[in-house]
Amino acid sequence: MEVILREDIEKLGSRGDIVKVADGYARNYLLPKRLAVPATEANKKIVAQEREAYLRREAKAKAEAEQLAKLMEGLTLTIEHKAGEHDQLFGSVTARSIADALAKQNFTVDHRKIQLDEPIKQLGEYKVAVKLHREVTVEIGVNVVPEGGAAAAAEAGAEGQEPGSGEAAGEEAAE
Repeated sequence: MEVILREDIEKLGSRGDIVKVADGYARNYLLPKRLAVPATEANKKIVAQEREAYLRREAKAKAEAEQLAKLMEGLTLTIEHKAGEHDQLFGSVTARSIADALAKQNFTVDHRKIQLDEPIKQLGEYKVAVKLHREVTVEIGVNVVPEGGAAAAAEAGAEGQEPGSGEAAGEEAAE
């Protein structure tokens, strides 16, 4: 059976393509889910109009994404997070927390568009890709610092160098 695809379907075709599929696949899956329509002359004309409208919307979305990418280029976010010894975070910095930090900078980006292989679990600087559109991706810098900023990092370092200095003073007073 020949059908016209209304959506991009992986391993089958893209929107507007006329493809030949098994009758059962078309009847039981593609047609009920409105992913395709039968390939008739009337449907071909309708799908051609839909395709043109889709291409116009897609071009507009891509232009907006490119404009946003220019604004975000070179952006570095600083995220404060609770941290313990050896620069280990309590919890992690996820795509959602990066999206929240972007929102504070007046950039509205869905957290699913932030491509983070795994959550950040250590302090430091990272490069994170943000996929604004299928064809537009921008890299932003994410700097994860301990809560309280540099002062907290200096205090944590000073405490780590002198473990037990308080205990020794307590022992001398007890003797």
